[in-house]
Amino acid sequence: MIWADQIVQGIFLGGYYALIACGLSFMFGVLRIINLAHGSIAVLSAYLVWMLADRWNVSPFLALVAIVPAMAAAGWLLQRTVLERSLRSGALTPLLSTFGLAVMLDNLLFEKFGADTRSLAPNIGDLAFNSWTVGGGVTIGQLALLTFGVALALLGGLQLFLNRTPLGRAIRATAEDADTAELVGIDSRRVYAAAAAIAIATVAIAGTFLGMRATFDPYTGPAQLIFAFEAIVIGGTGSLWGTLIGGIVLGVAQNLGSQVSPRGFLIAGHAVFFVVLAARFVLAGRDPRTLFGALRRAPI
Repeated sequence: MIWADQIVQGIFLGGYYALIACGLSFMFGVLRIINLAHGSIAVLSAYLVWMLADRWNVSPFLALVAIVPAMAAAGWLLQRTVLERSLRSGALTPLLSTFGLAVMLDNLLFEKFGADTRSLAPNIGDLAFNSWTVGGGVTIGQLALLTFGVALALLGGLQLFLNRTPLGRAIRATAEDADTAELVGIDSRRVYAAAAAIAIATVAIAGTFLGMRATFDPYTGPAQLIFAFEAIVIGGTGSLWGTLIGGIVLGVAQNLGSQVSPRGFLIAGHAVFFVVLAARFVLAGRDPRTLFGALRRAPI
């Protein structure tokens, strides 16, 4: 039954990957930007929550009430001051801009906090390690279940927001064709800024769960970016629910791979990613320009 337990743990791990990939997928689908600072922003959020929890002795969940709006405002400012101008210079400039932002954030965090690892686990008490054992020796961690539930709620909430609200429909229209959206009175600059704010706000939530489930340091961000990117490519770029599927596939592959070899955790995940990438390349007719054709789709 050890394999059944590993599959279940992989599914819950996939919930975390979907959570960390949500903001990247959203920004990718709307702004057509691969935010290379995504993981670093998640780690920054974890540090901000840790500072509030450590200094004021409050729950990380309560600290999120202050951090999420602050990170949303930072996302809006990032779009208006950096990303908007970068997009005018072609597709490569936003990549370079967000890469530079990631380097700056990593080194600023190192300057401020040093190389010591931190964790939010001590601030959530028994939730960090409590679990239930069900039939067949399968263990369900309370924090893992909560993480999966938050991922479902966030993805579902974003999907409802996109489908049922005026701003959500404006985001979908702008993502599909910004020029046409402008013709019917939609302010694309406002829409893009709002989308960036939403994306960065979700990163703040993901960063908090990163801090609760594991340790983090100033240079944890790049690994989280890789996992998030693999999840959205496996599940299909521009699809919120595809992000969840991709995260689960990645998590299950990693957990099963760890049973084969101590190094199999990362190797299996990367192998699945490259297999999916190769399959997309073949199905796209071996034309690299159509490999990520889903970039032209709205995040629905």
